Amino acid sequence: MQERIKQIEAEAIKTISGCQSLQSLEEARIRYLGKNSDFFSVLRSLGTLTPEERPIIGALVNTTKANLEQAMRDKKVLLLQAEQKQRIEVEKIDVSLPGKGVRRGTIHPLSQVMKEAQDIFLRLGYEIAEGPEVETEYHNFDGLNIPPHHPSRDAWGTFFVKDEVVLRTHTSPVQIRVMEKRKPPLAIIAPGRVYRRDSDATHSPIFNQLEGFLVDQKITFGDLKGTLTEFLRQMFGKDKNVRFRPSFFPFTEPSAEVDVECVMCSGRGCRLCKGSGWLEILGSGMIDPNVFKAVGYDPKKFSGFAFGMGIERIAMLKYKIDDIRLFFENDVRFLEQF
Repeated sequence: MQERIKQIEAEAIKTISGCQSLQSLEEARIRYLGKNSDFFSVLRSLGTLTPEERPIIGALVNTTKANLEQAMRDKKVLLLQAEQKQRIEVEKIDVSLPGKGVRRGTIHPLSQVMKEAQDIFLRLGYEIAEGPEVETEYHNFDGLNIPPHHPSRDAWGTFFVKDEVVLRTHTSPVQIRVMEKRKPPLAIIAPGRVYRRDSDATHSPIFNQLEGFLVDQKITFGDLKGTLTEFLRQMFGKDKNVRFRPSFFPFTEPSAEVDVECVMCSGRGCRLCKGSGWLEILGSGMIDPNVFKAVGYDPKKFSGFAFGMGIERIAMLKYKIDDIRLFFENDVRFLEQF
């Protein structure tokens, strides 16, 4: 039996020294020290030995097992060192090579225009207010003098979340929420995302809008014209002419569409402005007395004006962009121009 144990040890040591990977070393461990190995067969036969032979063979078995385990540990260290050296060779970095560089990001053109518009009104004395994008029908329509039977309500293309709850179609609900909580004088702008069922080259189902309103005593249409004229000239240039055209909005009376001189032809007439020399830019008007009544204001004491504009529309005209979808495609070639 002693010869058999020494034979197993010699064979195992030779196999272990020849292992070239951790996997082959593990296979050698199972082969020589596993439960089904020849070595463990020897252990199981110790019970058949005489009392005199048992301690001698037992000591030899323990020594052999310790020698094999130590050989495996030493071989594992060598294999790990070789593996690390190989990884270092493969993954090493030549620090003398030029770096790849990091591309600088820029502020999205819509964010730039929104920030510029806000800054203009902040300089004019307005403050910023915000409201929820998921709105009640009351704040989105009813409080703004657009009752359920009103025909203009169909034109908004509303997304309904559930009964009497919608994705806001404009930022005008902020006007109602602010006036419900505060008393005049008020000079507020409300920037934010709005949602409508509309999508083509000039319309998006999700877009950004800037609502604004001013309420105090003795506010006139002249104040509205002066404010918006100053805003548009700061946005598009002081040499740009501005005009107001009669229009209709349920929440303002009188109402006006506001046009700015065409940014492409400077009023001479071109394809963009369809030969008119003007580009429609925003809607506005004096706040309807019914809106004041809905929030508890006395329309005989207070007056005010409101306006609303699409930031995408402003950006398209300011940067001469002909497709609104470019803002949302995240094409770096387009965005890096700004």
